[in-house]
Amino acid sequence: MGTRAFGEFLRLYRLRSSMTQEELAERTGISVRAISYMERGRVRTPQRRTVELLSEGLGLTHDEHREFADAGRAGRRTSADTDNPDLAGPLTSSCALPPELTELTGRDADLEALERYALESVASCRLQLAVVHGLPGSGKTALVVKAAHRLKESFADGCLYLDLRGTDRVPLTTDRAVRQLLHAFGLDERVVPNDPDNRLSLYRSLLRDRTVLLVLDNAADEAQVRPLLATSNGTLVLVSSRNTLTGLDVRHRIGLDRLTPDDAVELLGLVAGQYRVAAEPEEARRVAALCGGIPLALIIAGNRLASRTQWPISYLADRLEDERRRLSVLTAGDLQVRTAFEISYHHLDPDAASMFRRLALVPGSEVSIELAAVVSGQPEETAELSLEKLADASLLTASGTCGRYTCHDLLRVFARERLEREENVEATQDALVRTRHWLLDVATKAALYFDHDRTGVGAVDGPDPVYDRQSATGWLEAERSSWRCSLRTAAAQGEHRRVLDLAAAMHWYSDLRGDGELWCEVFGAGATAARALGDRRAEAEQSNFLCWALSVLCGKPYEALEVHDRAVAAATEVGDLVLEAWAYYYRSAIDSRLTLPADAVRHNRRAVALFEQADYPTGQYLSMSWLGKQLHMTGEFDEAVTLHRRCVAHYRDQASTPGNDELLSMVLTRYAETLAALGDLSAALPVLDEAEALFRKHGAVVGVARVQHRRGQALLHSRRLAEATDQLLSAFRLLADNRWSDDRVRILEQLSEIYEQRDEPGLAREYRIQALTECTRYETPANRETARKLAGLLGVGEAEQQVAGTG
Repeated sequence: MGTRAFGEFLRLYRLRSSMTQEELAERTGISVRAISYMERGRVRTPQRRTVELLSEGLGLTHDEHREFADAGRAGRRTSADTDNPDLAGPLTSSCALPPELTELTGRDADLEALERYALESVASCRLQLAVVHGLPGSGKTALVVKAAHRLKESFADGCLYLDLRGTDRVPLTTDRAVRQLLHAFGLDERVVPNDPDNRLSLYRSLLRDRTVLLVLDNAADEAQVRPLLATSNGTLVLVSSRNTLTGLDVRHRIGLDRLTPDDAVELLGLVAGQYRVAAEPEEARRVAALCGGIPLALIIAGNRLASRTQWPISYLADRLEDERRRLSVLTAGDLQVRTAFEISYHHLDPDAASMFRRLALVPGSEVSIELAAVVSGQPEETAELSLEKLADASLLTASGTCGRYTCHDLLRVFARERLEREENVEATQDALVRTRHWLLDVATKAALYFDHDRTGVGAVDGPDPVYDRQSATGWLEAERSSWRCSLRTAAAQGEHRRVLDLAAAMHWYSDLRGDGELWCEVFGAGATAARALGDRRAEAEQSNFLCWALSVLCGKPYEALEVHDRAVAAATEVGDLVLEAWAYYYRSAIDSRLTLPADAVRHNRRAVALFEQADYPTGQYLSMSWLGKQLHMTGEFDEAVTLHRRCVAHYRDQASTPGNDELLSMVLTRYAETLAALGDLSAALPVLDEAEALFRKHGAVVGVARVQHRRGQALLHSRRLAEATDQLLSAFRLLADNRWSDDRVRILEQLSEIYEQRDEPGLAREYRIQALTECTRYETPANRETARKLAGLLGVGEAEQQVAGTG
């Protein structure tokens, strides 16, 4: 049968069906160009799947399909014979796929993606290139081998596998790779050309007329892969590498990340035994977490358990807890996590290797270019290049924010080992101190952009990279774990002045950002530093701030009372009216939490008077706004409204001062709440809208949540239940990280009320249970009363409340 026979059959059957090439393409999913090439004989090797699609699309009978398929197979045989007579034969076993020896878990989505790429290559009759990359031990080879075993039947001329040995000190050369592939095509060594260029040309010509799955495993770099790519109809080249191979023009990329906690436990169970994981589920999760979700580490841990049947999983978990021996524990025979990391590390240039080691000194989980430059001592341009090289080598991961990178926990442990082995103690200590001081200095500078008492509106002195409120907001949030760790270390090292400077600067920034746990630590450290320095004024100031964090954010009013007494004593001793006024302002907040409304009003009136006497309008109008809220709670609405209007007018007049519109948003929220309580929803809602816009402008998520809570509450009282539900749910989501907020209790309680009104008792009960649980996080008389009320509605007895922690 001639080489054009298949094309002639295709054209005959298409014309018989009265279809155009375009109509046949639409029916089969095969491109018009591919159909045209086949009919003209330019494609002489139709793939099996292509033949099946065409046969189905043409509506061939069983006998016609068999004859059609035979013509396709004959075309493949003729192509090989006529193009390279006496040279190429069928594929041999010299580049056969290795067996699937490694467990593959949690990669279903990646396998499905590779299957899609294979179908694309077959259907489009074009070469497709896919790269699988990831950190050492992430299971790249296991994935491509598994995928190849699944996909090889889709490629008419089979599958070729080649280990490029990219992690060896001397990777496989292009010439040696070409020789192996030529042998796999069935060529005898005697007919292989001596000239390397001729060998490469022969390889490309043989691949051009074949449809194969070519797996190039463990590639070193782009230069090793690029010569092995050839124009081939329907071939898929699947490359795996620790490097991202960004220099290749790749349509499909799959970056392997760590396994999810559930997948990590599943893999551990597959290796160690599911019955053992079922017997110690929490300890198994601890081992999976300490392995960082890296498949190689999990397989080694599972092998250790499988070979030590007398070990409980908790014993292995305890051994892994020690960072200094974690990598040594993750060794099973010739499988070693440390060795896998060392291979990548030894391929780094000196700057990148130095950067990798120094990243072990970064206190947080992420690193920016600026912080990396500080810790490494490299100029920023060099530091950025080093970070990019580490990311390309999969030793770092680019985070979701441009210019920031994340280092895996096990890689940080390895980096610390290399740091201790390769760098002297003095240099390491200098880098630690330099990094800590830089983080504290930048954090202090950034926080001062929120200081309403700062004179002038220009830049704050200090190191880059912050230069205004917006950049300060982003930096303080992104680097929170780093500057917080640095503060903790500085306090332990007795660096009292730096600790106090940062804590003092954080006052206004803390108003609407962070949570109680953070600010108790910051202001607690500040108060301790002030006492160590003998600075009574600073001690009064920091005690005031700590009092606020304890009472308002953490629900610890009795502890806050003790701190309040110290604040008043210190403020009185130094004769500072402003500090004394703040002390009574915060005392009124404690009274509110203790459900002592008359005391709250009395102490707040004293705060207003002291602020006015000290001629400090910022404090005067804030405390006046807070007094308005307290009067609202005692039912004295006329005075409350008068005070709120005075505060709103004051801050509107001051809105041009940077940050004062943030204070305006706070007083607007309180004003709107009182308007809503008076039943004037039409006036309250626009005020809340204005407040929310201002909070959003400053990125104050807690402020936005509080506005939405107040709006939802007002809508609930007006029986606009659907709108109220949306607002309350949104507010609750925004407060998810604000673990100590009593707003969460109120929101859940109000949602239960909504679903009760909607006659959905199941959902109402669910929200009451959540609210009862939430009450245990915020210990105040009001919450105890709420808990008792909820327990009564739920039918929960006293014993059950005590078990839940709400009795």
